[in-house]
Amino acid sequence: MLNLSHSRPLNQFQQEAPELLHQFEIDKTPIVITINGKAVAVLQDAESYEKLLNRLELLETLAGIRQSLGEFDRGEGVSIHQAFEELQKKYDLPS
Repeated sequence: MLNLSHSRPLNQFQQEAPELLHQFEIDKTPIVITINGKAVAVLQDAESYEKLLNRLELLETLAGIRQSLGEFDRGEGVSIHQAFEELQKKYDLPS
């Protein structure tokens, strides 16, 4: 959830950008940019953004693994031997 206590209207951000960015470098708290009181963008430091993307990628990977395990438990999976046979046929690979 967005912390609107660190929000700034776009026109205020534009006017005070150097000061706000200096403070931003110190405390790393994301700044929510608003237009007409509505949040339209979030300014976040690059390191935190990269960490967020890495966490998201990990969560998506874990969700995919859980889904695959559930499918296998329900009998929707195939054996590794059958999978290799299908790949060999599909890509015309030698046995």
